Amino acid sequence: MTVLPDDGLSLAAEFPDATREQWQHLVEGVLRKSGKDVSGSAAEEALSTALEDGLRTRPLYTAHDAAPDPGLPGFAPYVRGGRPEGNTGGGWDLRQRHTSASDGVVLADLENGVTSLWLVLGEGGIPVSELGRALDGVYLDLAPVVLDAGEQVEAAARELMRIHDERGVAHDAVRGNLGADPLGHEARTGRALGFASLVPLARLCAEQYPGLRAFTVDALPYHEAGGSAAQELGCSLATGVAYLRELTEAGAGTGKLTVEQALAQLEFRYAATADQFLTVAKLRAARRLWARVTEVCGAPGAQVQHVVTSPVMMTRRDPWVNMLRTTIATLAAGVGGADAVTVLPFDHALGLPDAFARRIARNTSTILVEESHLARVIDPAGGSWYVERLTDELAHAGWEFFQQIERAGGQAAALRSGQLSRTLTDTWQARTTKLAKRREPVTGVSEFPNLAEPAVEREPAPAPPSGGLPRVRRDEAYEALRARSDAHLAATGSRPRVFLAALGPAAAHTARLAFASNLFQAGGIEPVTEGTFAESGASEVCLCSSDALYEEQAESVAAEFRSAGATHVFLAGRPGQYTGVDAYVFAGCDAVAVLSATLDRMGVS
Repeated sequence: MTVLPDDGLSLAAEFPDATREQWQHLVEGVLRKSGKDVSGSAAEEALSTALEDGLRTRPLYTAHDAAPDPGLPGFAPYVRGGRPEGNTGGGWDLRQRHTSASDGVVLADLENGVTSLWLVLGEGGIPVSELGRALDGVYLDLAPVVLDAGEQVEAAARELMRIHDERGVAHDAVRGNLGADPLGHEARTGRALGFASLVPLARLCAEQYPGLRAFTVDALPYHEAGGSAAQELGCSLATGVAYLRELTEAGAGTGKLTVEQALAQLEFRYAATADQFLTVAKLRAARRLWARVTEVCGAPGAQVQHVVTSPVMMTRRDPWVNMLRTTIATLAAGVGGADAVTVLPFDHALGLPDAFARRIARNTSTILVEESHLARVIDPAGGSWYVERLTDELAHAGWEFFQQIERAGGQAAALRSGQLSRTLTDTWQARTTKLAKRREPVTGVSEFPNLAEPAVEREPAPAPPSGGLPRVRRDEAYEALRARSDAHLAATGSRPRVFLAALGPAAAHTARLAFASNLFQAGGIEPVTEGTFAESGASEVCLCSSDALYEEQAESVAAEFRSAGATHVFLAGRPGQYTGVDAYVFAGCDAVAVLSATLDRMGVS
């Protein structure tokens, strides 16, 4: 009888175990070739990546990177999922968002794979009086409805219940969420919304509609204001705890709920980004943190999660790339164990989506579930040393931010004092610097833009609620630059131009020529590489070549261009001391500042 070793892979048992030190030694050799003389843990640190919230991802994770036991799927602390079977019963709930009651749009979604509806009502959406028309033809006992009605939540909830009764839907067959989220509404608008009329809605759901929830804990306002993953987690916890307090400590006039009833009324909403592993870890950490809250409350239970692909990552230029971003985000949501997923159409940032965009959004989830079989595996990321460690670190960071909010008096107090707004603004400013320097590239916008691509036009969407926390986008600084260029094109018939002067053979200039071309196009400035400077119609020039050729030719060539009328001379490369060169463009320079100043000099307003 053969006894298999229990401390390693039997197929590799004849090979000695590699040590971390051996791996680090190999890394040292590679780094020395790139000019970095580091050793030991410093070599490993050189390959690590800094994340927000003080976290870092390392290049190597092993079984020694311990993390707490995540438990089993469907059991506390619910890191591995809120249900033992995960999404293997048919995939996640495919929930699509609607802000318009256009004829046939809702039914088209339901007929082509959507399993629940998210309806935005009131300000920025469908009038409450038109809710019945929006639901014409919908089998309400089969399609759950989630409302998002802001301050009109009570009227919208009563109207939805009336429609269910009118169509003969039994109370125990009603599914969905009434969408009461007073703190989320305040974060969006700056206007406080009282709980007095909302607690009775929760009690009504608890007593008469067992499948209907009354409250949504929406973390999107904080994500869209520029918050980090840990800040999104902390805000969601603080909001959820605030709602539990209100629901269980309500006055006798409204009737309080038990802790179990109150917990059953909450659904959490998070953003999924194209940072796949951070999204997976965030959803797993969210369940763990909420499990801790429910444990303290004496009624352990799993968090119900609705995940939405991030509006912050959606771009207005080259919007087709958004299909790739939402695909990665949806995959991350599914792997992270989301109960419901909303894929925003790729043209979401441009206005109301067209039929093609809605179809792509629907099919993103459908392909991942039906063709890629993503839902067949319970907690696909479970057991990954990297994911388990990142989940643990993010959970601690999220809990720390939650405690900061509680020390400030809770979510409402943090909102009203401005403390939360200032914190989120600081986080976004730090990220804005990375975007400006292209340390966080945005494909089609800050990297590989296409100035010749026709703009994608869409019917304007209703203006969303505003007045509270801002809504930010990764593309906003570059979009402002491109808008200036577009206006110049419309007024003059041509874009602002820069002449790229390639010095020496192709091997010497190709890399920096491509770099400079990408950089200037990101600001809407057309690079000219053919013909002469005089023929280009440009007033500024950028020299592109190797460091060796710069030493030989940069100053003399710059002088020649000055004589030919160039008003500003760039050099693509690290800053030097070349006479006649005004500025340097290089990887890591502040591209937004460079491009903005260039447009200013060119008189492009």
